[in-house]
Amino acid sequence: MSTFGQINVVVSDMAATVEFFRLLELDVPEPFEWPAGSGAEHIDDIPSEAHCYMAFDNHPMATIWTDGLQPARSGVNVVVGLMVKTRDDVDRLYERVRAAGHPVGQEPYDAFFGSRYAIVIDPDGNHVGLKSPIDPDRKYVPEYEMPGRDDPTYAHAPNRLLAEADRRPHRIRPRHCLA
Repeated sequence: MSTFGQINVVVSDMAATVEFFRLLELDVPEPFEWPAGSGAEHIDDIPSEAHCYMAFDNHPMATIWTDGLQPARSGVNVVVGLMVKTRDDVDRLYERVRAAGHPVGQEPYDAFFGSRYAIVIDPDGNHVGLKSPIDPDRKYVPEYEMPGRDDPTYAHAPNRLLAEADRRPHRIRPRHCLA
């Protein structure tokens, strides 16, 4: 049996990454170079209340532990999630990142899972989710439209929803996006 223990974020600019995550009030320690003189930088043990940790590695460091690194690969497939203490913190940190000139993604909204939620984008283009604690009284079933079998996004629809594809005409969209 496996358990989740860590996420390594490979970064192109360690200083910019440290500055960005500190802007989000994450307690990021100073990077260190290992082996000495190599240019390979690492930050380990970024504090978390969970039983896992996040680490940052620059490209030279990542090539020490993987030969499959593709720094020019495009596409976002993972959202790094940060838990914040309050719903207001989601809005405040989102605005703080935007005011600092960083790109932002999903504007803050009351998500169907009961949290206030937003996405900001780090210097390497990784999406960083800002999530407040879940309020069970704010949970709802989102309205959505499923892709039809002729829609190219059909193959990417969640399996649990595929049975509904013939009854719903287009694509999944969060409730707050529906007009």
